[in-house]
Amino acid sequence: MNEAGYILVVDITVNIEVLLFAVCMAAFFYPFMIGRKEQGKSRIKKVLIVILVYALMYFVNMTTSIYGWLCMMIVLVLLVAASKFLDMDREFTLFLGVIFFCIKNLSVLIMRSVSYFLGKSLERKARITEDVEAIFRNAAWNFIFITVLQMILFSILLCVVRWLLRKRSIKLHMKELCYLLLIPVTGILFVNIIFQILVIVNDGLAFQLYEQFPVFLGIVPMVAALFYAAILITIVSYQKMISLQEEKEKYFVEQQQVHAIQERMEEVEQFYHGIRQMKHEMKNHLTNIKGLVRNGSYGDIEQYIDQMDESMNVFELTIKTGNTVTDVIVNDKQKAAEKQGIQFQAEFSYPKSEGYNAYDIGVIINNLLQNALEACEKMTGGEKYIYLSGRQKKKFYLINVKNSYEGEVTFDAKTNLPISSKGKDISLHGIGLSNVKREVDKYMGDVDIKVKKNEFSVTVLLQERRKR
Repeated sequence: MNEAGYILVVDITVNIEVLLFAVCMAAFFYPFMIGRKEQGKSRIKKVLIVILVYALMYFVNMTTSIYGWLCMMIVLVLLVAASKFLDMDREFTLFLGVIFFCIKNLSVLIMRSVSYFLGKSLERKARITEDVEAIFRNAAWNFIFITVLQMILFSILLCVVRWLLRKRSIKLHMKELCYLLLIPVTGILFVNIIFQILVIVNDGLAFQLYEQFPVFLGIVPMVAALFYAAILITIVSYQKMISLQEEKEKYFVEQQQVHAIQERMEEVEQFYHGIRQMKHEMKNHLTNIKGLVRNGSYGDIEQYIDQMDESMNVFELTIKTGNTVTDVIVNDKQKAAEKQGIQFQAEFSYPKSEGYNAYDIGVIINNLLQNALEACEKMTGGEKYIYLSGRQKKKFYLINVKNSYEGEVTFDAKTNLPISSKGKDISLHGIGLSNVKREVDKYMGDVDIKVKKNEFSVTVLLQERRKR
């Protein structure tokens, strides 16, 4: 092989490498840019956009000799600009792009050490054989081998990061983005500095860093590996931080619910106290009525009795479940439904077994009924209704809530729970169902959600807990 053949092989290999990097970038972005309900053609368009943005810019770079960092910046800007079409947040798109280029540069830097070793071996053989064609042929095979090895290493490193990111979705804001980009941006700067000093030309003589400082053959790949490890640690730590924050929010909402139930129970106790007082005062009422009869004030008697009926109705709970906690919740939700013109029906009886905690069941039905109320509120037409049932079957207790709704329900692929439609707000609809699932897990139970036509149904199965 002559020099022209060697240059041709290098050019072809570099072009193929650019295409492979473009495909890798599309594969890296793919799991995060797929809409929930879209056709295959739309998916192909998104993949092609990423491939074309990367490939075109780097092919232009090869012909016009644009600085590598400038080419990288242009690709990132174009991807961020196209983030809306890709169904991705701008911040997350920028984060993925920077991670991609950082891993790419780190893998290239690591393979430079391997390339130097192989190059030295080929140089020694060339001195022995002095066969020019063999030198160019070996150099061409070495270049191809290093490129293939580099692509394999890069693909593995990229797949690990993608796997980590897919374990838990990340919603980035500016502060979180700056935190997560600190290490990859530093890694990119480090790699570019090393590239600048790997080969230095002075007075027509080329000096290689590895020749002058052989210890860098081990230090540089090690530092690159540490940068990669730091990226993984940063992602994992941030995901754990997000998880802890969500758990804190869920716990806060649950405590707020329990506190609200306790306050309402105090009000109910006051109601019961009022009822007891009225029983004691009943003798006085009867004496008053007898006095009105003796005086012949029959019209006043009717008015007096009507006032007594009104005062008694204030203390009456229309739905009795057999437990004070669930009495408060169900009756409150019934009153809220009636105010909104929602039909409310309840066939709920608290389990007789002592293997259930009233506050746990209270949290469950409070969340389910609140979600049902919110779904009915959003309806613009049609019949609005909520149906609650609770019954015990041997060692199991079943709770079911059905309600009418409008629109579409989207489920999270990981949790199998409906995705909140309230955006970033902390709401009972988003966090509430997670709290229900957590309470159900205490009883080794299960949550079954069914959507049929315009009816949303949630069935909760609880298993009686043994006494300790």
